[in-house]
Amino acid sequence: MNHVVAGVRHQVSESGMRGPVLEVKHVEKTFSKGTNRREFTALLDVSVDVAEGEFLCLLGPSGCGKTTLLNLMAGFDKPTMGTVAYKGQEIKGPSAERVMCFQDSMQALLPWLSVSNNVAFPLRRQRLPRAEIEGRIERVLEMVGLAGDAGKQPTQLSGGMRQRVQLARALAASPAMLLMDEPFAGLDAMSRRKMQRELVTIWSQSKTSIVFITHDIEEALLMGDRVALMSRGPESRIDKLIDLKMMPRPRPLDDAAFRSLIVQVEEHFVSQGEM
Repeated sequence: MNHVVAGVRHQVSESGMRGPVLEVKHVEKTFSKGTNRREFTALLDVSVDVAEGEFLCLLGPSGCGKTTLLNLMAGFDKPTMGTVAYKGQEIKGPSAERVMCFQDSMQALLPWLSVSNNVAFPLRRQRLPRAEIEGRIERVLEMVGLAGDAGKQPTQLSGGMRQRVQLARALAASPAMLLMDEPFAGLDAMSRRKMQRELVTIWSQSKTSIVFITHDIEEALLMGDRVALMSRGPESRIDKLIDLKMMPRPRPLDDAAFRSLIVQVEEHFVSQGEM
């Protein structure tokens, strides 16, 4: 089977991905705003699925409803219409199987705890045996390159290192899915590129499903198996899905086909009045 995206052809394996683990079907999300309680429709008729082990990027301009959609997937909120289901069951609330990683790592971490204790915090709440907790901490800190920083406080770390602590804490819980809300947005360019490479490496090892929000076209195309292009709100929707599963990794920035795809995505957003 072939998918053609704005003139670029990508081979799509019939057997590479298993069936969807998370399904969003015809979702609408409306909020009441202001003193007169006027309704604001953030999402309108949004449908998308996430396969087991897939890396899906939600790409769109600020204010297009990406975080709203991610909150529905996490179970932090419920759709006004439509359904969001995980493993065939409608999502009723948060679950340890679907873990959120936030943009602001300092707000996500507990500053009075060390790196290792931040990672251990959700595990201790699960009342896991001490030996198992210690084993998981050691394994995930090694995975994210922080084995030598276990005793430091979050305030002693760079922004990229704090994001790695947040990622380690999420991975320690062995979730089936990571929901990542622009986790690298506050990093400098070099730290951001490093974190992108590290996340793709960790994902390839763990096979955890990832839904990753970004408004950076290059970042989405570098990392995703598929990229969902979202329109500007209100009444945001998914305009197009780009399938990149057969584009080899690592994806070189100077590759002609890759640069061409970036231009095509930019042109899509320009044509929609979103750039």
